Amino acid sequence: MAVTTCLTWMQEKVLQNYFGEKQFSLLYKASVHGFSSKGLLERCSNQGPTITVIYAGDYIVGVYAQNNDKEEYVFITLFVFQETEISECKIGPFQLPMVFQDNFEFYVNLERKRMYISPETKEKLGLSGYISFQECEVFRCEDLLDKRRMEGVIELKEKLLSAIRTYKPYGDLVHQTRILLLGPIGAGKSSFLNSVKSIFRGHVTNQALVGSYTCGTSDKYRTYFINDGKNADTLPFILCDSLGLSETEEGLCMGDIPYILKGHIADRYKFDCTKPITPGHDNYIGSPLLKDRIHCVAFVFDANSVEHLSKEMVSKIKRIQRELIKCGVVHVVLLTHVDTLDMIMKGDLMDIYSCLPVKLKLEAVHRELGFPPSNIFVVRNYTSEWELEPVMDVLILSALRHMLWAADDFLEDLPFEETDRCVW
Repeated sequence: MAVTTCLTWMQEKVLQNYFGEKQFSLLYKASVHGFSSKGLLERCSNQGPTITVIYAGDYIVGVYAQNNDKEEYVFITLFVFQETEISECKIGPFQLPMVFQDNFEFYVNLERKRMYISPETKEKLGLSGYISFQECEVFRCEDLLDKRRMEGVIELKEKLLSAIRTYKPYGDLVHQTRILLLGPIGAGKSSFLNSVKSIFRGHVTNQALVGSYTCGTSDKYRTYFINDGKNADTLPFILCDSLGLSETEEGLCMGDIPYILKGHIADRYKFDCTKPITPGHDNYIGSPLLKDRIHCVAFVFDANSVEHLSKEMVSKIKRIQRELIKCGVVHVVLLTHVDTLDMIMKGDLMDIYSCLPVKLKLEAVHRELGFPPSNIFVVRNYTSEWELEPVMDVLILSALRHMLWAADDFLEDLPFEETDRCVW
């Protein structure tokens, strides 16, 4: 059976942040491996930086050591962690075994489950009285983005790139699948589009205008073909950007949505917020082919505000969902700005779906808007970065791959009589 820590997710995350975005690996747990100083030293010596966590009632006393070589003298960080507050002081120098032997400043007696801290150090840490404890754990501390992990991320990125480059829409019914990005103004639709283009070009680019104006920056319907920077080929998908949704009349006209889904609106059509496109307009496609239709819709929301959408916005989104179901179009959700959620670090992006704030966010979107959790994906768009970052790329490419699979579901489910309009 796997040995697990007594730290809550939040406690572990606070400590990881406090000591510089670390990954903790549990080496020793007294209740499992025995309350023995000798046993602890045998399991934990020469492991690099370590953190010892001692559970003393309603607070934690901890020891952080940059080096735990038994022979080397090092200064250690002694800290007290209560609720979300940490107080610390530097003590030493010590050899690691001295922490578990009688000395004048600080030591832990595992066998008796007692701890000694000098009066002066106690005062610095805000402690008083006799200290006993119930449990002791020792963790190895590693950088969340160390070389080994980054090599794995880069390998995964290359696999995703290869899968998307070689993707072919279901049944060869179309050359390219069309993915429509929909969402509130400022949610990150254009930024996601730019991020996808950046990854395939090999450098950060901003072709689609991005802004934070209340009226948004996308006032036209745009269809973006993505070129592969590796061989200049056009990739097998098209990203479609539109005017953002709004509670006011400034956003996308709801009457335009069926026309977009059915392929009646051409590239560069300028939206009129007060009325939908009409037959006879220069940008109106009278007899759209299957290739002109939308094959997947991605709703884009800011992860920080998705739970606080107005009743009007929620009503619009659910109305659009009903239209999508009517048209048989599979839809997914993108949550942007995931890196700005509380307690999320850059290194967490490597395993973002296991993070508690993200799990809670997905549950909230499912509860409030009805999207199944398996269709909700989180990304961090390129907004202020100068260089590409593989961890961000993996999140974006993973979400894109799921969109392509969703488009395949739409194409596979088409009635036979609708596939005869699949002229390329």
